[in-house]
Amino acid sequence: MTTFGQLEDTDIDIAIDENEAGERRGMELAARIRMVAAQDPELAQDLVDELIAALDRAMGGTFREYLDPAERDLTESGSGISPAQNS
Repeated sequence: MTTFGQLEDTDIDIAIDENEAGERRGMELAARIRMVAAQDPELAQDLVDELIAALDRAMGGTFREYLDPAERDLTESGSGISPAQNS
């Protein structure tokens, strides 16, 4: 029997439904943002701010309702994106 190394769950590509595929893409995006944050935290924050603004526009201004209250405060206080950037 030949051993090819250890397999991770992410190494096995299995059929998944649309919800699971979306969750997987979201987890991959979060991992990539974490990698950017390790190298350049300010750039990572800018990316997150732009992503939130784009999602908010795409959802007709309702995306912020899905954020935790503390996150919502950050995006509205100037620590993250401002509501003016959202339009």
